[in-house]
Amino acid sequence: MGYTKDQLLTRLQELQIEFSKYEHPVVLTVEAQAKHVGNVGAALSKNLFLKDKKQRFYIVSALADTKVDLKVLSQRLGLGKGGLRLAPEEALGEILQVPLGCVTPFALVNESASHVSLLLDQGFKSQQGCLFHPLSNDTSISLNTFSLDMFLKSIGRDPSYVDLEANPKVGKDQPPDLAALVPSDSIVLPEFAEGELPSKPSDENHAATDVKPKAVKAKAVKTPAAAEKVKDKPSTEVLPSISFTDAGQFIREDTVRQHGEQLGAVVSDTLRKRLSSELKNLAIMFKNTAYNGRFPCRYSSPTKASLSFIS
Repeated sequence: MGYTKDQLLTRLQELQIEFSKYEHPVVLTVEAQAKHVGNVGAALSKNLFLKDKKQRFYIVSALADTKVDLKVLSQRLGLGKGGLRLAPEEALGEILQVPLGCVTPFALVNESASHVSLLLDQGFKSQQGCLFHPLSNDTSISLNTFSLDMFLKSIGRDPSYVDLEANPKVGKDQPPDLAALVPSDSIVLPEFAEGELPSKPSDENHAATDVKPKAVKAKAVKTPAAAEKVKDKPSTEVLPSISFTDAGQFIREDTVRQHGEQLGAVVSDTLRKRLSSELKNLAIMFKNTAYNGRFPCRYSSPTKASLSFIS
């Protein structure tokens, strides 16, 4: 269970951090928020929740009128032009533990967001106060960067302010200037679709909703006559009988008790031996199939180098 709005505000008070609180109806966009707190003398912010291809997550917090180009930002982080996209909506609850429309730097107070990187707009420093949601989009709080920094340092974060509109060249002699802000650890969330498509950034304080993948029709491929003859002949090859998708089949309770901390090495060695045998059987099968189909084939037994990838 993540922090609630009241728990966060209480923590700010305990840290003696000065802020102003404004309650208003639930809002999902910066434009809607501006109708209620746009005249309080503090700058509005937009907050994007992003992810890269290696399941590393980022919060980009910027002034509402700052132009954030995700392609440029991705290059500056060393991720390539298409390395960043808006995170799926489900990640809000799993990682930031906030509902839709509530992305905020204050979400980093939750332990589940400990590996999320935060990029702050350097434009915040020129403002007397900046508006953020305190984990709930029915309230906005205004505070200056000194107070924001106090909070971030209290949870072990070193604030990083970036010129988000800059577009420096990135090349062999000019490494990405923001590469140090890429998280060192990824957050694996297997329930999220790997094939989700990138979405265009918006000024809304939430992540993109899921994009339904389009169905792809497969084309039928005519089987060559030689292959048909091979298929009709009874096979005498030894086919692999063991699935390596479940490594647990090689682990017994007595093995765990016997080897303890060296269990990983024991399992790896067992997998290597079993896989070596299976690869030999596969090589024989392919060799015989090639001969039956009158295709040239060269065979050599697997070497240690070819098996090193499972070490």
